[in-house]
Amino acid sequence: MPKFLALYMGSPDSEAQMRWNALTDAERSQRNLDAMAAWGEWMSRHKQAIRDIGSPLGKTMLTDPSGVHPFKNAIAAYVIVEADTHEAAARMFENHPHFSIFPGTGVEILECLPMPGP
Repeated sequence: MPKFLALYMGSPDSEAQMRWNALTDAERSQRNLDAMAAWGEWMSRHKQAIRDIGSPLGKTMLTDPSGVHPFKNAIAAYVIVEADTHEAAARMFENHPHFSIFPGTGVEILECLPMPGP
């Protein structure tokens, strides 16, 4: 069955993050609790498809021909799932708590292709 890498996206200057930052500490704490409960429910509903539960991601370093550099991107976390089709994998993330409760901006789903070779 095909595998898909889902990247949870977010940006510190997004409208969702600005609304999150405007919450009181108590409101943000409650939203965190609500979001983690919803995330757990999502994980439970899709446990048969999850191949790697992933994790939040920290700061990025970029290695390029000129060396190693700090780098910024909008990737917040990842998970790897299996699904019959790319669209089926993407539909798993409709109304996901990452962007329906947390201040995430969306989830990008990429198909993991086989390595080329003989």
